[in-house]
Amino acid sequence: MSGQKHVTPSAEDIAAAARAARGRGLPPVQDWNPPESGDLDMRIARDGTWYYQGTPITRPALVRLFSTILRRDGDDYFLVTPVEKARITVDDAPFVAVDFTARGQGRDQVLTFHTNVGDSVTAGPEAPIRMARDPDTDEPVPYVMVRAGLEALIDRKSFYRLAEIGAHHDGWFGLWSQGAFFPLIPSHEMAEGGD
Repeated sequence: MSGQKHVTPSAEDIAAAARAARGRGLPPVQDWNPPESGDLDMRIARDGTWYYQGTPITRPALVRLFSTILRRDGDDYFLVTPVEKARITVDDAPFVAVDFTARGQGRDQVLTFHTNVGDSVTAGPEAPIRMARDPDTDEPVPYVMVRAGLEALIDRKSFYRLAEIGAHHDGWFGLWSQGAFFPLIPSHEMAEGGD
């Protein structure tokens, strides 16, 4: 016999394996190193909608389950179980930060983001906020790190609310959280775009 039989991954098989491996908290996907089992026809759209074979996955519990076994290796995203590793497509970031809470002010401020898949993450040195620019429009596009290389795109309404509590520091307009300052836009750009 010549090696292992190649099996095309399916969402059902991966979900079953993820359920079997589930314990308390997030699964240790960083510790699992199964062989790659191919590409799975699954895509996460920029708005956070998950698709399987072109059809939206409408069960929040199933989306949450898949989100817990998502891992990024380099520029690729995989659903990983102890026995399978299937590549999926991510249009932008795998998660969307749909809301946040803010406690305190200035340097003492603490920002906690809530994602479309039920994760909460407090921005800080281990979970930085970063700003990119849309290559087509040059508009600012903010992200927050959720876990292990997986970011959430901060949605527009949350970004507008964040802009209201931002501060200027060392020539930048940005956000404080857990004593760390996250520069978003040069202060002079804010002045140019203001009234």
